[in-house]
Amino acid sequence: MTRGITENSTYNATMKPTVDGLRDYASLQDIPIEERHARYAAIALQYYNLATDFYEFGWGQSFHFAPRVKGETLRASILRYEHRVAEALGCRAGDSLLDLGCGVGGPMRTMARDFGAQVTGININEYQIDRGRTHNRKQGLEPMCRFVLADFTSLPLADNSYDGAYEFQATCHASDRRAVYSEIYRVLKPGASFVGDEWCLTPAYDADNLEHRRIKRDIEVGNGLPDIESIQGVLDALSGAGFEIVLHVDLASSGSPETPWHLPLSRRWSMAQLQCTRAGRAITTGVLKLMESIRVAPAGTAAVNELLCLSADALVQGGRTGIFTPLYFLHARKPL
Repeated sequence: MTRGITENSTYNATMKPTVDGLRDYASLQDIPIEERHARYAAIALQYYNLATDFYEFGWGQSFHFAPRVKGETLRASILRYEHRVAEALGCRAGDSLLDLGCGVGGPMRTMARDFGAQVTGININEYQIDRGRTHNRKQGLEPMCRFVLADFTSLPLADNSYDGAYEFQATCHASDRRAVYSEIYRVLKPGASFVGDEWCLTPAYDADNLEHRRIKRDIEVGNGLPDIESIQGVLDALSGAGFEIVLHVDLASSGSPETPWHLPLSRRWSMAQLQCTRAGRAITTGVLKLMESIRVAPAGTAAVNELLCLSADALVQGGRTGIFTPLYFLHARKPL
């Protein structure tokens, strides 16, 4: 998601990348696609062990894209989008919400702080949960936010127990969407909504086009994905799980033409995002290598930054060619 180290916060000296971790992640991505599907959880877990601190440093505490209007900051667009999801859920004070693949809990805290919801975040990554608990404590939101260490294809939660569920570009890490959606369906109360967005291949994707395939694969490797589902595949899985689909729409084209979703990742000149230029990337890599040499940063930090830079390039290419969207918006409801 993020072009390596970017503009938002202070470098965290406890960053997780290691040479062994990079090697393990590369080996998981260098296996046949059927095996990647079977090991989707290990791929996501290893990826976020490497990338979480980079995401926080470069993007903030909400690990997702958002439609952005002209003149709006990235952070403002993310917050507005989180409010849009809460409003689609009909969120009210005291509602129990489920956050699937919650990261370090940025959206969770929005739902609790701004809408009064009681939120349960599902995550398989203990490091992210530890980071999220620290943020919750600092913001005084611990009574309203809790984490459950679990795979979202097998939720340790009671049937018919939640007033709503949401996700922000998280279930793309699963290889079987129907398994995820079926679990969400099971734990929602009758009449409750599931709202979120998916990373999808659009109808413009051509599997016979070598460049399209390269972009797709670079997005997968650069973002901890076993594969990328088509829009129709996502809709079929949602219906197959039993949901009524209230709305589905690609929001990637709904923002201002001057501010496409991939703009923060684009290589363009500005003092605010010097690191997005070739010169900025070279400077960042050089600084990180120096930090590794004096043991301020763990060995492998510069290599992880490069992985994320390559990922950013692929995401921009996917957006510009129109073959990929990270903002396929879904609103589904469990029937009464």
